[in-house]
Amino acid sequence: MQAALLPERGVVKVAGDDARRFLNGLVTTDIGTMTPSAPRFAALLTPQGKIIVDFLVAEAEPADGGGFLLDCPRALSAALVAKLNFYKLRAKVTVEDLSQALGVLAVWGDAVASKTEYGLCFPDPRLAALGSRVLLPPHLAQEAAADLGATLVDAESYEAHRIALGVPRGGHDFIYGAAFPHETDMDQLAGVDFEKGCYVGQEVVSRIEHRANARTRIVPIVYDEFAPVSGLPVMAGGKSVGTLGSTAAGRGLAMLRLDRVEEALANGASLQAGGIAIRPVKPGWAQFRFPGETKAAE
Repeated sequence: MQAALLPERGVVKVAGDDARRFLNGLVTTDIGTMTPSAPRFAALLTPQGKIIVDFLVAEAEPADGGGFLLDCPRALSAALVAKLNFYKLRAKVTVEDLSQALGVLAVWGDAVASKTEYGLCFPDPRLAALGSRVLLPPHLAQEAAADLGATLVDAESYEAHRIALGVPRGGHDFIYGAAFPHETDMDQLAGVDFEKGCYVGQEVVSRIEHRANARTRIVPIVYDEFAPVSGLPVMAGGKSVGTLGSTAAGRGLAMLRLDRVEEALANGASLQAGGIAIRPVKPGWAQFRFPGETKAAE
């Protein structure tokens, strides 16, 4: 196994008598039925249904202080705290930014990390192949990795692993405040519960789901040359069809207009970013219609 401390991740804690009900009424997934052994992937949306911030949610055991710990982008942890406090009103809830005290360790490989005395360990709810996370004081990363039988490596190694699996990362593969959950594949990665009750932005997300009209999505791509620069437009037949996101070791992600890509491929045009040829590749977890397919799966 390998483990990497992710310095760009922060931790926000939501606790109190009303914490479960409070979070469940705000975020895209079902917090009402979650348990310490069943973490969640979720997002807080604008009323227009766009992602303000996405995060992994882990519930601490009562013996460990209880409450919900949100593994979120560190650059947005303060904004997330402010937004949650804005919605708190009279709810019996406390919201704390613990990013100065706690960090996030990603653990992945052949085995599954399940428990360590050095921090709160839980499986990544998006995709089993992503491995596990451990929320812990950053200076204990080496000890925790050894306790789990993992080799501590740099964060770039985890990024390459994430990119190879085709899992988007906010701020790199999409812009916060500008993307819908379907566009970032949250609906494919267990980040949206379509059976739960209302939450902020729920009507828009449900409309996209029921009309099956998510024309833009982040999809994995491969390339054979030097890595094109993130943020470049993806071109096909002289027209822009999307934007390139993360890249590493011949693989990457791109936000693409699927209908335009399908048209370009049908006309024999190739996709390019910065003059480098790229090819979309459908990941095994994707259930949406991919360019070139004749039948939708959703």
